[in-house]
Amino acid sequence: MEVSPEASSLAQGLRLVRLVTDREKQGRQLLGVSQLAAELDMEQSRVSRLAQELCDLGLLERLERGPFRAGPRFFSLAASLNVGWVRDSRAELEELVSSLGLRSRLSVRDGVKVLLLRSSTNNSVLGGFAKPGMVTPVWCTGSGRALLWDHSRNELDALLKDVNFIGVGGPAAAHSEAEVDALMERDRPRGFVLAAEEFEHGVWELGVPVRDSSGAIIAALSVLGTLSDLERAAPELAPLLHSAAHRLGSASGTPGSASGALGSATGN
Repeated sequence: MEVSPEASSLAQGLRLVRLVTDREKQGRQLLGVSQLAAELDMEQSRVSRLAQELCDLGLLERLERGPFRAGPRFFSLAASLNVGWVRDSRAELEELVSSLGLRSRLSVRDGVKVLLLRSSTNNSVLGGFAKPGMVTPVWCTGSGRALLWDHSRNELDALLKDVNFIGVGGPAAAHSEAEVDALMERDRPRGFVLAAEEFEHGVWELGVPVRDSSGAIIAALSVLGTLSDLERAAPELAPLLHSAAHRLGSASGTPGSASGALGSATGN
């Protein structure tokens, strides 16, 4: 399968984060751009751009043009993965794989971004390149729109007012707040989000919200497939996702536990 530029950038970014955090964890000397480029066998300009993007996301930080180290968002992600229900979600994701044969994911929202917390281990299927920590847009992914399930039109307008929709997403991606709202209005009556090629050509994503004991949305559970996997089967598959989401939400205990850990780093 051909690897998209987004997937290539993701893989390189994850290598960069892993190298920085591994050295910090082992107490080894931290590295700057040129040293990181040498270690990763990548162009220095490429490493510089990726490192800046990771710093903007808070996954890395750099003080006074010194070496790079883990940023606050890296630690908030680690904290969220240690929340009991997120840790226990592995079994639910693998059960979905066993039942459906599709890649499954657990994601949370941070502002206008969706952060992947966990994904299933069936790496040979569609979406297998994605790893925890992957960031995608909230408005053009199945998991993202599931996280927007309770948003009114006014709330969507306020959230997305500064978003640049141009050039983001797949062939069916929304390009305005009104288009996002129209997709949500289409999906709500049937009880699930079906994002058909909204983020990437050929990729369909079926998503549902995960709610805590108070009813607040804390995460999204989704599966990825193709048109043939999901177009007709979605109404039959959605109840399985809803059941898994209900079990996760019932086990979450503290309202907003995972999303709160992420939001604390950025104030979102």
